[in-house]
Amino acid sequence: MTALETELEGRSGGDLKESSIPVLETERLVLRAPRFEDVPTIVAVANDRRVAEMTANLPHPYAAKDAEKWIANAWASPDHPFLITLKTNGALVGATGFVMPEFGDPEIGYWLAAEHWGRGYATEAARAVVDHLFADRGAEAVVTWARVVNPASRRVVEKCGFQWNGVGLARLKALASSVPVDKFRLERAVWASLKAWRDPILRRTAPKVVIGDRA
Repeated sequence: MTALETELEGRSGGDLKESSIPVLETERLVLRAPRFEDVPTIVAVANDRRVAEMTANLPHPYAAKDAEKWIANAWASPDHPFLITLKTNGALVGATGFVMPEFGDPEIGYWLAAEHWGRGYATEAARAVVDHLFADRGAEAVVTWARVVNPASRRVVEKCGFQWNGVGLARLKALASSVPVDKFRLERAVWASLKAWRDPILRRTAPKVVIGDRA
């Protein structure tokens, strides 16, 4: 048991809030809470500069201590991170989730291991988180951003129905600097209309939600 695991167990009696993080199931994916036993696999897929330089919070190099801190924060805060795993074999392909700020709209984020780019997993996972926020969490709007040099990420958020909302700067741990980003926003009314019209962008059904561990 690591020091972080020991600290968390002492604080919460071992009931680390994992049971309150839902499991989201889509056609091909299962989105679930990260666990300490996932650390070696998380490090193996996250320790890639190509991935880190497109995200805000992935440092590079990415070590076991980084994964442990991420998992500890996941279980000790109201934010909901998810590991993206394949439904067929449970393989870890990336991560997604949302930050629920005290003020303002929830913000979603995601990253995929490079070997799984171009297969639609990011769109499928992001759509599941968006649907969860509107259908289950009562969000009135959801926001996100993508680096201006990352057109693939922009396509993901546009497929989810997000609309461009301006430009800004985001701080990246991997670069230790701020970079220009495109900002996007999805209003509840737009999301509901797209779902009702069964627009091709959002015509898939809402993800199955299971509270707690997936059996």
